[in-house]
Amino acid sequence: MAIDVEQLRATTTPEQLPFRIQKIGHVVLRVSDLQRSVDFYTKVLGFRISDVYPETMVPGGMVFMRCNQDHHGVALVGGTSGPAAKRELDHFAFEVATLDEVFRARKHLRAHNVPIVFEGRRRAGVQIAVEFNDPDGHHLEIYWGLDQIGTEGHVRPSTQWRGAKTLEEAIANPVPGQHPVLFDLSLMERKP
Repeated sequence: MAIDVEQLRATTTPEQLPFRIQKIGHVVLRVSDLQRSVDFYTKVLGFRISDVYPETMVPGGMVFMRCNQDHHGVALVGGTSGPAAKRELDHFAFEVATLDEVFRARKHLRAHNVPIVFEGRRRAGVQIAVEFNDPDGHHLEIYWGLDQIGTEGHVRPSTQWRGAKTLEEAIANPVPGQHPVLFDLSLMERKP
């Protein structure tokens, strides 16, 4: 089925909804090996454990993890039979405060033999990112510099997106208004 891009763009949010969602709260993933996944999210990505449900409460057990003051941003439920089918969830992303952190994340992921599936800048939103998979094949992203939309609702035109296939290329070819300054230049990969 072909999509109608203009119709999709013209879709508006009603003004009178009785609530306003503030942010994405948390993601819950089903995993095949709960300990292996907890090790990945804590030891590789730096999450901290808030609570654990035993199998008597949730079949397969459940671990709640946080990256800020929220009780949990990611929760894992054990007991799946294999890797993620990746049919419904495309990916989820974690924001970091500086561009240096994206570069350090890339280096850290490589040091832990985590395959990187993309790095650089995609298009809409123009964030600079590194993308990778967790042990069950869930697609994750660590990013910096996502466009912010002001009260007037104007978004960056697609003519300014400037895709990049490496972090270094994203810095070398910045989008208007984004200032990708790397403070630790030793994080840059040099081409031979």
